[in-house]
Amino acid sequence: MTVTDRFALPLLAAAQAQKEVTHNEALARVDALLHAVVVAVGGALPASPTLGQSWIVGTGAGGAWAGQDGALATWTAGGWRFIAPVTGMAVWSLADQGLARRTPTGWSIGSRRAAIVDPSGGSIRDEEARTAIAAILATL
Repeated sequence: MTVTDRFALPLLAAAQAQKEVTHNEALARVDALLHAVVVAVGGALPASPTLGQSWIVGTGAGGAWAGQDGALATWTAGGWRFIAPVTGMAVWSLADQGLARRTPTGWSIGSRRAAIVDPSGGSIRDEEARTAIAAILATL
């Protein structure tokens, strides 16, 4: 079966019987990837996953997740579906309340940006403005 280059979505073949099987598999994978949200990074199978929930498979996972380290695992009516991540992919992690980004070496959880420092310096100090800016930065 021929697949797409990035996420290995199955492509229909000419004169293929039961095209709906291939098409439905592609839709299930797209559903997991579109605005992806993961419950957490996990090494253990969840006890009772809900249809559509996804996880990033942790290192050394066992059971149905064995050998799927770093993959996006989504629970579907047909069981677990695994999607190999690509560099640059980003998913929202509910457990971490932040983005998980795929790097060439693995998943990076949270932001890589340095914290913005409070305003300082200048020849004229506007304490009210500095206090407001500091409050905004604290909120962010």
